[in-house]
Amino acid sequence: MGIKKRVFISFDIDHDDGVKKMLARQAKLVDSPFDFKDNSVKEHLTGDWRQKVWGRMDNVDVVIVLCGTKTHTATGVATELSIAKEKNKPYFLLAAYPDKNCIKPTSASTSDKIYTWSWPNLKKLIAGNR
Repeated sequence: MGIKKRVFISFDIDHDDGVKKMLARQAKLVDSPFDFKDNSVKEHLTGDWRQKVWGRMDNVDVVIVLCGTKTHTATGVATELSIAKEKNKPYFLLAAYPDKNCIKPTSASTSDKIYTWSWPNLKKLIAGNR
């Protein structure tokens, strides 16, 4: 199958933790093209939270930004996406819910598309087809 991509999942901890867990479980599937490496953390960590996230992103290949209904209010997600951009990490926005209005983080570009979350689509996105 080749080397699996290491992913960082950026998400709104207060509202989308359940769907983040579902996404992380998909990494355990036999045909998964990715390994779940790291994810968002609460900002109330001791020390410099931004610096800690900066360091965590050194160990990943792709950043998945899980977009829920309140992602635009999650300052941590906006910061994590900004860090991914500063580090030139490939990233994509993924709709957390198929039947709800999923919103981009405030640091997303207007050209950033929110992609539909399906297993075949996720595999393509991880491979860089976006």
